[in-house]
Amino acid sequence: MIAVGMAKGWRFRDRVEAGRLLGERVARQLDPGDAVVLGLPRGGVPVARQVARALGAPLDVFLVRKLGFPGQPELAMGAIASGGVRVLNEEIVRELRLEDQLIDRVAEREADELRRRELAYRGDRPPLDLPGRTVVLVDDGLATGATMRAAVEAVRAQGPRTVVVAVPTASAHSVRELRGLVDELVALMEPEPFHAVGLWFEDFSEVSDDEVRRLLQIPAEEEVAVGAARAALVVPPEACGLVAFAHGSGSSRFSPRNRFVAGQLEEAGLATLLVDLLTDAEEKVDLRTREHRFDVELLSGRVRTAVRWAGSAERTRGLAAGLFGASTGAAAALVAAARDSDTVRAVVSRGGRPDLAGPALAEVRAPTLLIVGGRDEPVLDLNRQAERAMERARVELVVVPGATHLFEERGALERVAELARNWLLRYL
Repeated sequence: MIAVGMAKGWRFRDRVEAGRLLGERVARQLDPGDAVVLGLPRGGVPVARQVARALGAPLDVFLVRKLGFPGQPELAMGAIASGGVRVLNEEIVRELRLEDQLIDRVAEREADELRRRELAYRGDRPPLDLPGRTVVLVDDGLATGATMRAAVEAVRAQGPRTVVVAVPTASAHSVRELRGLVDELVALMEPEPFHAVGLWFEDFSEVSDDEVRRLLQIPAEEEVAVGAARAALVVPPEACGLVAFAHGSGSSRFSPRNRFVAGQLEEAGLATLLVDLLTDAEEKVDLRTREHRFDVELLSGRVRTAVRWAGSAERTRGLAAGLFGASTGAAAALVAAARDSDTVRAVVSRGGRPDLAGPALAEVRAPTLLIVGGRDEPVLDLNRQAERAMERARVELVVVPGATHLFEERGALERVAELARNWLLRYL
């Protein structure tokens, strides 16, 4: 089990923040190569979406229904799950001396609702194959753990290699109950007294069926070859544009920060292409010598190749192209925008080094958003100089108060994603 201590009184802003933090933790622990992420509807699905995006893994729902005591639906007698699995809370059953007929009646009603929701969420799409794979079960929290126990037993019956349970918050009791049933349990915090899951979120709004369906329609990322480099492509249904990501020095297409921002853009209907700016061989050399990470000509060439590839690929042909660059990747994006001004419609820079673009800054015509942390003073000065140099483009410099270079402060990366989404939707 992994448990992460957080400051006393900590509460997650919402399910998105909880999912992002949980996804970062899970991604550090698992090999995502064969992972699938299953969210427990409805509240677990927005959390699971962030975990799946952090892993680059496919997302699905796993249907579980609580068997609530008549008149007190929050009191769980047990739960049922897809596949006909039933798990009872034996302590409650004994204490209340519940009869089998009562439990069967409630289970029958909940089974009807389970089938209805399965059809509503998936339509005619089959569930993901689980045999031999790593299955990550995600919910927005664990109180009694009965719902998750039912899910674990039902998933085990399908023959996965590994079963992981991941939640933002859990009661100590539920953790003890589940610890021996799974291969790994990730809980970001285990507050005591626990009381209820919703107490540990500032915003615990109800998740609608429409929201669950919308998140399930976003496909998992697909690895593609883009010239000499590799990239990860996601094309949401009816995409309205494409954003190619240029990572910073020492990073890659697996950057958790870029993956999070990409996920937010995908939910807004934008396709994303996260590009490795260096080949494996170049990266090995760069780790020793650092000679490629500031080679803006090389890096911008890879960005331009990615944009051209997207312009000719069947699924992305015809989509207006924008660029999102971080750190040194921002310079590569700006050079690419200057040289392909007829193709690149908008640019966003996160904590960028636009100064490395040199004379190309004066040639950029695409609307450009420069996002800088308020405490990243050296980079902020460089962006102010770049803003003055970009005379041919509409440029907006936005400072995120209190943020440092990597935007690790609470709410900072969410603000970056919001700003980027609004800018790119406006100009693509």
